[in-house]
Amino acid sequence: MTDGRTTGTARAFELLEPLVQAATVRVHAPPGGYDNPGSHRTGPTWGSGFFIAPGWVLTCAHVVGEGGAAVRLTGREVGITFHSGRPRHGGPGAPGAVTGTVTGRVECVLPERLEERRPGRHALWDLPDLALIRVLAPVSHTCVWLTDRSRPRFDEVAYFGCTEDLGTPEITGRTTRLRGTAGNGAAIRLADDDEIDPGMSGGPVVDLARGEVVGVVKARRHTGGGGLAVSVVQLRTLPMPARGQTGLYRRIMQAHDLYHYDQHLSDLDNRRTWTDLHGELPPQEHDPYGGRGRLTPGERTTLCGLLAELPPPSSSEAVRALVEAVRGEEPDPQPPAPLSWRDGLGLLHDPPGGTGEAAAMLRYATDVSVAEYREPPTPGADEELWDWVRATAERLWRPLRRELGERHERGLAERERRRRASAGRTAGGPARRAGGLPPGASVLLEVWAHGWEHLYDWRVSVLAGPAHPGRLTPVDSGVRATVAALPERLRAPLAEAFRRCDTHVAAALLEVAVAPELFGLAVEDWVVSGGVPLGVQRPVVLRHPGGRGDHGPGTGPAGPDTHPADHEADPGAGRSAARWARVQAGPLQDERADCAGGRPRAPSAAWLSGLPDTTVPVHCRAADQEPTLGSLHAVRDAGYGVAVTRRPPPDPGVSCAPFHRGLREELADAGRADVLPVRLQTLRGRAYGSDPDAYWAAGAGLVWEDPARPLPDVEPLHGDL
Repeated sequence: MTDGRTTGTARAFELLEPLVQAATVRVHAPPGGYDNPGSHRTGPTWGSGFFIAPGWVLTCAHVVGEGGAAVRLTGREVGITFHSGRPRHGGPGAPGAVTGTVTGRVECVLPERLEERRPGRHALWDLPDLALIRVLAPVSHTCVWLTDRSRPRFDEVAYFGCTEDLGTPEITGRTTRLRGTAGNGAAIRLADDDEIDPGMSGGPVVDLARGEVVGVVKARRHTGGGGLAVSVVQLRTLPMPARGQTGLYRRIMQAHDLYHYDQHLSDLDNRRTWTDLHGELPPQEHDPYGGRGRLTPGERTTLCGLLAELPPPSSSEAVRALVEAVRGEEPDPQPPAPLSWRDGLGLLHDPPGGTGEAAAMLRYATDVSVAEYREPPTPGADEELWDWVRATAERLWRPLRRELGERHERGLAERERRRRASAGRTAGGPARRAGGLPPGASVLLEVWAHGWEHLYDWRVSVLAGPAHPGRLTPVDSGVRATVAALPERLRAPLAEAFRRCDTHVAAALLEVAVAPELFGLAVEDWVVSGGVPLGVQRPVVLRHPGGRGDHGPGTGPAGPDTHPADHEADPGAGRSAARWARVQAGPLQDERADCAGGRPRAPSAAWLSGLPDTTVPVHCRAADQEPTLGSLHAVRDAGYGVAVTRRPPPDPGVSCAPFHRGLREELADAGRADVLPVRLQTLRGRAYGSDPDAYWAAGAGLVWEDPARPLPDVEPLHGDL
């Protein structure tokens, strides 16, 4: 222990040390593997790691990359030396603790781009610099308790890892203090109270006041003590699953919570569990509740276990909506987004308005017990959660018990109403016609030209959609980026926005709001995650930017500043609404807007206004050049909410006839406009899969001014010139 620590900190370290040491492992080359062929020796230490769920070890990506710069990280086998079984007393060397070695396989690294580009030797690896290892044999071990808080508390912590102070590898722990964050909250800074030795990278950082792991040791300072750790909340940035599958993050967190729940309920032995330890930690200083008004450690473990037995939420937005209903305000937008029911609990610590933490979490659990799940729960699982809520509320005040009962009854009635409505839609036709867009939140990417320079400002947001028209939640923004730099600058913000909006049944729509001269921006070809272009993963559409300009209403056909009463004053708004409604129903017909027989033309306003409302204007030339640029503005002014544009092929001599022919057949086959975003996604997928019959659609973009998804009027401020 470092001198100067408080008595409470010393006692917390004494309690935590045995359990953390038992869960911490040494990472090295696999016995007899390619780094040690023909040998059962483990070789030198690469770094540390720790069990977060049965069979799963968390460490740093640079640890599993040790000695293998040319080797692919994902799928690489590594050696794990751990302590089998939990000691009854003392540390890993105590009686009953058996040291063993097993092979593990790297399942995933973060960020994914580390597979494509890695830093040089002795250079810092990109954040979050995490790796998940799956143990390839069933072994008995203990697991740490992970925090559910989105932000760390800047209190005293302990960090653990493998050192060789006495000439042999052993797991040791030291104490320090958190002194800030870095990397937009992805990393936390460790003060220089003590030295971080080589080999400790990948070990756990434990909040001593709360007894929970908050970080993973990443790097030490070259000039002395202290260093960086990665926030364990970055696990939420694990790759999103394919539609209809449970993602790796949710699977691991479910296993984590069920492990601790089972340990808490077991009476097979008297060995200390993490829940026991939480109950023995010294009381926190300056606790506004003085321990009252919070769930007890046993209640918290039980609640997490009962939530883990339910199917996961349908989307991140579903979790945020329940948290907002409890808090009475929008939860912390700090990324990464909450993905599990447990993550919602982490947004309810110290709720506003003096509301007790226990009361807030019981209200949340009540709402979860009657929420929409990805699939039907195990029979009785939701009822078991509600029974626990009702029983736990018995120790609290009577008005809360009555409130929770009424809340549960309202939730049951609303769930039954949704079920009846769903059954009615199944009999009379689906609410969203087959092949249409998902009705929920979408991701909005806005890009603005930075004056006369070839630089651009950008903003990524979540657009709530028809349920909350015009509601916008910013995710991230930036200034002065070149076109070439935009894909990399936007990779992380877009990934975070997709995590918030994607559901288990559909990938969220990406709306790209840019001036028409930027309609040629190849956003659908960008790769954010999974190595697959965005336009193959999800529907991508173009929007005219928000804010009133020189070319018609700034929010599209029916923005937030457009009301039915305004239609007489603004005939264009009524015309736009009529065209939108009719083109959605079809049948569709295409019309070349900037081309006649392969030659460019500029359409007149009178000609455009006279076309049938089910017309889809088609542009085949460069959007940033005339006559196409003027045509795009004219089409918008004429009230068309659906149009097609294209980035022409590099060879200007290539005929546009195959594009127009293929698009005409596609529109005729679609029949109505509401399926076009998804059909264009399918076309991109076919082309990505090397289908020659879909090559004609390369570079095609869909302009989609949905009046149910109004854009904001306000542009962000430009950066300093």
